[in-house]
Amino acid sequence: MLEKLNVELRESRGKRNARRMRDAGKIPAVLYGHQQETVSLTVVAEEVEAALRHGSRVVDLGGAVTEQAFIRELQWDTWGKEVLHLDLMRVSAHEKVEVRVAVELRGESPGVKEGGVIEHHVHELDVECEATSIPEKVQININHLELNQSITVGDLALPEGVRVLDDPTTVLVHCKVPTEVEEEEEAAAEAEPEVIGRKRAEDEEEES
Repeated sequence: MLEKLNVELRESRGKRNARRMRDAGKIPAVLYGHQQETVSLTVVAEEVEAALRHGSRVVDLGGAVTEQAFIRELQWDTWGKEVLHLDLMRVSAHEKVEVRVAVELRGESPGVKEGGVIEHHVHELDVECEATSIPEKVQININHLELNQSITVGDLALPEGVRVLDDPTTVLVHCKVPTEVEEEEEAAAEAEPEVIGRKRAEDEEEES
């Protein structure tokens, strides 16, 4: 069952009016898409917070407008705690949308037990799927990630109907030797010829 947002038509504009709305527990929003007119709305803040808390991206609008909408974009305050504005896009149940979702690592890499460290390169991915089948996140299982191995976009096991739009060769996560260990090994390798050179110089001095 989709989350429901009760909306009202909004006629007033400007930062001052928007501030009054938020003080009254409402958030300014716009609804667009399907080649229909853009409608200015207000949404109950508590209902928006509940939808976001439950990971809902597609919602049922009720009140002044009765249709399904996709939460396309959110404008947050400076501290990322309060939603200041909401962009809603009209969608149908099986309509495909493009959306950015979070990437989460699951499990424990055996490469870490060998002294490696995990580098998580990509934290969000752009995916295409039906509006009602948007995954809350993309999970990457790293239980089989050995030292010096990587997992790319092309290696992902995705839910049916979900397609990642990013380059398949993009490295998402990598298990590598820690930088300080690499530096120590490189320094040791560079120092070794110098030691041999000094010993030869000392031998030549003894012979002379």
